[in-house]
Order: sequence, then structure tokens, then C-alpha cells
Amino acid sequence: MKKTIIAAALAASGTLAVTGISAQERPQIPGTTDVSRVEAGTYALDPAHTLVGWRVSHFGFNDYLGVFGDIEGTMTLDPANIEASEFDIAIPITSVAVPSAELRDHLLRPGQDGAEPDFFGPDPDAARFVSTSVRQTSDTTAVVTGQLTMNGETGPVTMLVEFSGAGQNPMNQKSTVGFHARATIDRTQWGIDYAAPIVGAEVDLDISAAFERQ
Repeated sequence: MKKTIIAAALAASGTLAVTGISAQERPQIPGTTDVSRVEAGTYALDPAHTLVGWRVSHFGFNDYLGVFGDIEGTMTLDPANIEASEFDIAIPITSVAVPSAELRDHLLRPGQDGAEPDFFGPDPDAARFVSTSVRQTSDTTAVVTGQLTMNGETGPVTMLVEFSGAGQNPMNQKSTVGFHARATIDRTQWGIDYAAPIVGAEVDLDISAAFERQ
């Protein structure tokens, strides 16, 4: 009986030791939602880790989903004066990615017989968002308003922005700040009115952005 108890105790102590070592060796996540880690300065987007997702209704049955990447831009940020922040973002339309090759071809193909394209055409300019105001709503959220230029048209867009993390990127040692943002736009205001409203005019945007301090 004593041998059984001793064996069980040794096994338990070994398990605890392994667990303790594993906990000590587990790497720490570099970014945390700690606003005190945000540094003032000029930031540039990390284009490899910044995405603009979009969603639009398809005939009222379900949704089309897609994403833009290779996004570039700058941000000036002072954590002591969030409302003075400024953003200037360029989104290459030709980076659009969707699961269907046929749909991507439709988004970027020229119009037929000299007509305007249904969507963007084969050589569209990058969309550009330039902020005009930032209104802080909490320690980690803000409403960002600006002008979006796309498809030759310019109009206002308002985004709900949430701070998602700050810290040092372990790959390049740069101070990095991350945000998630959401917005809804009416694509017809930018002249993209093909099949609207059967294919939804409203487009939901879901943005995940990482900015690196320069």
C-alpha cells in the first residue's frame, strides 16, 4: 500500500514539474491590448498583415465574400491626443481575392463592346481613404471619418475602430499597433451599380490593420 502511495506521489510531482516547465517555456504573445504600450509617432501599414474584407448580399440568399490585400498607408498617432490622429490608406483593387476565379474575372474584366465595366475594369486605380476626423469613444475605440476615393468617385465613409494590440514585432523589432475596424458603404455612390439591389448595394467592410512605427 505504501509503495502504491509513494508511486502515485512521484507521478504527481513529475506531472507538476513538467507542467511548470511547459508554462515557463511557453512564449509570450508580443501584442496585448494595453494602451500604455502605444508609442507616439509616424507609422506605416504592414501590407503583408493588413486586410480589408468585404461582404455583399447575393440575391438575398447568401453573401459573396472577398478580401483586398497588399494595402499601404500611413498613420500619425499620439496616444495623448488620439483625436489628432491621421490616416492615409491605399487599397489596390487588383489585389482582390475571392474563391471563384469566374467572379474575380467579372470584377476586373473590361466592359463589353466599349461599354463601361460592370465593376472595376482591368486596370483600376487603387482606392484611397484619407481621414478627416477622429472621435475617441473609449480608451480603446474611436469613430474615424474620412473620404474614400474609388472608381473615380469620392465620398464620405465612417468607420468604427477598435484598438486590438500593441507591442514589438519579434520578426523585425518594430513597435507595432493593431486595429480592427468596421464600416458599411453603398457601392452605388461610387458608380458600382451593377445588378443593384438584386446583388446588394450595401457592402460590409471588415478591416484588420497592423501599423509599424517608422
